[in-house]
Amino acid sequence: MIAKLILRDKVYEVKAGMSLLSALRKIDVLPESVIAVRDGEMITDDEILRPGDEVKLVAVISGG
Repeated sequence: MIAKLILRDKVYEVKAGMSLLSALRKIDVLPESVIAVRDGEMITDDEILRPGDEVKLVAVISGG
């Protein structure tokens, strides 16, 4: 079973059952650089991805 992570126009397929943090590391995305949204609600790094999940990753822009 898979879950999908969507960043900009790119779709990454990862194994369901892993944590969001593990999935982000697997696709080489820094956890602090994105906000994850599932079904319109923000989820945290320790959230377990479920089969069929589509998680939108919104890039965080920081100024300096």
